[in-house]
Amino acid sequence: MSYTTVLVGTDGSESAMKAVARAADVAGRNASLIVVCAYHPMSAREQALITSATGDATARVTGTAAAEEALDRGVQHAREAGAPQVEGRLVVGDAVEALLSVAQERSDALIVLGNRGINTLSGRLLGSVPSDVVQRAPCDVLIVHTTSSRGR
Repeated sequence: MSYTTVLVGTDGSESAMKAVARAADVAGRNASLIVVCAYHPMSAREQALITSATGDATARVTGTAAAEEALDRGVQHAREAGAPQVEGRLVVGDAVEALLSVAQERSDALIVLGNRGINTLSGRLLGSVPSDVVQRAPCDVLIVHTTSSRGR
């Protein structure tokens, strides 16, 4: 199947950059690539309190400056990976909702995500971005193996 739009989520992490590179490869020369960074406009102190309580299951990007930095890194990485048509989108809110919202705007999209969070305890109990997107997406989803319990 051919896609006209490929969406990829990023939080600026190394794991996310692996997903961005794979999304750039899938998009090739014919599809546009949209790099999406969802963030919460909260202080670092507020995020630290939430993260200590819930671990890796929460949003990893807080504040506009951190979100812009993560998005710029993702867009640059996509271009370096060979994607000629790259657009960046900052979206306030939850990562799952942000990706699903952008996917709703496109009739023939593919969402690309890394597998981080799927095999964690908090991911199993509270859900993870990849598993929640897979369950709710209006389009195809590609999960890229970006992490491993074996240290790959």
